[in-house]
Amino acid sequence: MTNRAVAYYRVSTARQGASGLGLEAQRAAVEALCVARGWDLIAPPYQEVESGKRADRPELSKALERARLTGARLVIAKLDRLSRDAAFLLTLQNSGVRFVAADMPDANDLTVGIMALVAQQERQFISDRTKAALAAAKARGVRLGNPNGAAPIRRAGKGTTAALEAVASNADDRAESLRSTVERLKAEGVASLAGIAEALNAQGIVTARGGRWHASSVRNLMARLAAL
Repeated sequence: MTNRAVAYYRVSTARQGASGLGLEAQRAAVEALCVARGWDLIAPPYQEVESGKRADRPELSKALERARLTGARLVIAKLDRLSRDAAFLLTLQNSGVRFVAADMPDANDLTVGIMALVAQQERQFISDRTKAALAAAKARGVRLGNPNGAAPIRRAGKGTTAALEAVASNADDRAESLRSTVERLKAEGVASLAGIAEALNAQGIVTARGGRWHASSVRNLMARLAAL
């Protein structure tokens, strides 16, 4: 196996840049592994801010292509920086490009397959916890989707960290589901906030609260999509 390597880094949101899974932390882990193993990073790192749920990640595609063409290995900080979807990870495993995670550099194909399934299960656990937190908040009388956001929950003293995080996660998922529609409208020349709102209303798409779209609600949607 060649001593060449290509690095790939990913964070799910801009907020993760300050966390333990931030880009700097990933870069440090990958570079330390490459130094320890005598691997040469042959290209600038490929990095992107993108949800691990999405398989259409352009920077990852570029990194894989570079590794494939040069015979290099793809090096990442952690397995879940690639994806939490088992099928996606196993497809990569069979793509002809060897990828190595800094937190488990000696993993074999069997280990990677098991870890892929574990990563997918963790994603399901996150989804289940979100639904449970929302249900618990609703049972306590918390009005989810209040126009004032989570502030009433905090003031009432009924909210929990899990419930607040669940509300934010649910809003992120809703915004992500509309990304392709918004991008298509832009590609068709609908550029203004009011124009996008009109197009969404014409298609019968409602807001998270079941109402009509306005320029202000589209602005909020665009801001959330930019942060994801």
